[in-house]
Amino acid sequence: MIYLDHNATTPIAPDVRTEMVSCLDCAFGNPSSIHAFGQEARCIVDRARERVARLIAAQPEEIVFTGGGTEANNLAILGAVTGRESGRAHVITTAVEHQAVLNPCRHLEATDCQATYLAVDADGCVAPESALEAAREDTTLVSIMLANNEVGTLQPVQKVTELLKGRTTLVHTDAVQAVGKIPIDVNALGVDLLSLSGHKLYGPKGVGALYVRAGTELAPLTFGGHQEHGLRPGTENVPAIAGLGKACELAGERLADDAARLGSLRDSLEQHVLAQLDGVTINAADAERLPNTTSISFQGLTADMLAINLDLLGLAVSTGSACSVADQEPSHVLLAMGSSRTEALSAIRFSLGRGNTSEDIMAAVDRVCQAVGCMGGRR
Repeated sequence: MIYLDHNATTPIAPDVRTEMVSCLDCAFGNPSSIHAFGQEARCIVDRARERVARLIAAQPEEIVFTGGGTEANNLAILGAVTGRESGRAHVITTAVEHQAVLNPCRHLEATDCQATYLAVDADGCVAPESALEAAREDTTLVSIMLANNEVGTLQPVQKVTELLKGRTTLVHTDAVQAVGKIPIDVNALGVDLLSLSGHKLYGPKGVGALYVRAGTELAPLTFGGHQEHGLRPGTENVPAIAGLGKACELAGERLADDAARLGSLRDSLEQHVLAQLDGVTINAADAERLPNTTSISFQGLTADMLAINLDLLGLAVSTGSACSVADQEPSHVLLAMGSSRTEALSAIRFSLGRGNTSEDIMAAVDRVCQAVGCMGGRR
């Protein structure tokens, strides 16, 4: 079986698993306890915080551990609006965000808050100037993803923050798909808030983090103890946090090599599919993209049936975001990029990872051609 769905989730790296098992076996103390068992656990959490911070060029005290990327996004968006001093709030985001950003914004619209959803071009990229044009005196937050989970497009977040400089508006970026795949420096980006998730970079599921720039005011979503600066109360999941920290450390060490190798494999996949099949379109082909991600539309075919046939042939791919695949609706990302409903329903996402080889790619191309041929596609 060839796995090309790493944007949905990644396998846990062996060194990450070792780190987590060690915690499960030995470090069972509560990090809030003052005795030796608790302080051992606290040291593990602190070390993980340093490792996460180092990957994104942040300070350890600016890292808040969460239960994953979705929770981090909700804490950033809802916490920023709830934590404002007074008055009505306005948030700005884009039409191609993950549901973990879009749905909190829609929730806010049901309250005393307004939201603006910025359009994108045919490559899924937002114009930085559109954020400035949409900004108002009551704009509390701008949330723009760093890399799109479906087509891989990188957004000009740094340019947006530069245009908004001098305003009190906070800037958040959902970097769940970007962290560990491209270099990230929160200071260069200029963001106040950044979300990441463990299982997207060879760490465990159920753990993530939110970068909160020092001095940024956020309101908690849940209430309890003092943990995580009071923003995420509850006893810390020490093994998962340790796994996230180790995954971030490994990602930093491998970043350049992984990006170069996976970018080459991704390009090879696209080139061979285009050469061997007719009626094929690479979505966001002209955009700056994540090195491991490609979205390919197959004219005349339905993506969900193609994905099932590919699975039967031993190739795991996705029809889009794993969080919305059950909806059986066309990708909101591709629709926002100008694709028709039929075109959007024909798109397959291939997302490569560390374990993939050139042999995997050639075998994947053969299986794609076989499946397309069996379904009556054009070869």
